[in-house]
Amino acid sequence: QVQLVESGGGLVQAGGSLRLSCAASGRILRVNAMNWYRQVPGKQRELVAGITRTFSTNYADSVKGRFTISRDNTKNTVDLQMNSLKPEDTAVYYCNVFATSWMAPSERDYWGQGTQVTVSS
Repeated sequence: QVQLVESGGGLVQAGGSLRLSCAASGRILRVNAMNWYRQVPGKQRELVAGITRTFSTNYADSVKGRFTISRDNTKNTVDLQMNSLKPEDTAVYYCNVFATSWMAPSERDYWGQGTQVTVSS
C-alpha cells in the first residue's frame, strides 16, 4: 500500500503565499501522476494542478500564473507553491497520486487526508 502525508496548510491573508507538500511512502514500485485537488463544503472536489512523472504540468484556469506544482521523483514528493492567494482559494486541499506498489502492482490512485487552507480577506 501507499500512504500519503500532507503538510503546509494554514491561515494566510489575501495576497500571501503557502506551500503544500505531500510525501508518498510504503512499498512503492513507481509513482506516476501526482495531483492536488481542493474541495469546499457543498461542492465537488476539483483538480487544482497535476504533474506527470516526466514533469508535464496542468493547472485549473483559476490558479494559472499563481500556483506552481513540482515533484521530486527520488523522494516521491509533490509540492504546490501557492502565491497571490485569494479568499476563493479557501478549501481543503488533497494530494492524489497514481502509483504501483508491491501489494498492488496494477496502478491505482491514493488520497491524502487533506489539509485546510484558509485565506482571509
